[in-house]
Amino acid sequence: MSGPVENPKLADLVRLRRVRDRIDREYARPLDVEALARDACMSPGHFSRAFRRAYGESPYSYLMTRRIERAMALLRRGELNVTEVCFAVGFTSLGTFSTRFAELVGVPPSVYRRQESDATVGMPACVAKRVTKPVRNREAPVATRT
Repeated sequence: MSGPVENPKLADLVRLRRVRDRIDREYARPLDVEALARDACMSPGHFSRAFRRAYGESPYSYLMTRRIERAMALLRRGELNVTEVCFAVGFTSLGTFSTRFAELVGVPPSVYRRQESDATVGMPACVAKRVTKPVRNREAPVATRT
């Protein structure tokens, strides 16, 4: 009797999880879909579709969300200015950073820095991360009046 046959879907999920963990660790480095797909032993198209199916967003969108989350934390600390934060989290253009930040958070990074500098003082880091997680404005449910 031979050993158990590995479930191909499970193997794909394991590889996708490794790539997602890499994005979480290396968010500030230049990452592209082709390189991430190679890490997952998949073609770029298959990788992007599988990642979206597994995590509900594209690899690029996931990377941008991680970068913006980290930028939010750095801006709340107030030790770096917006330009320094932009480059620290892996963006190469201040304009792109500001646009993407405003799309995800709802306000430009300079406004966020001013408004939120004391928002998480005394809050455990695990709670602060959850409370301050960016919500995609385009995807957030619209409140209806009843």
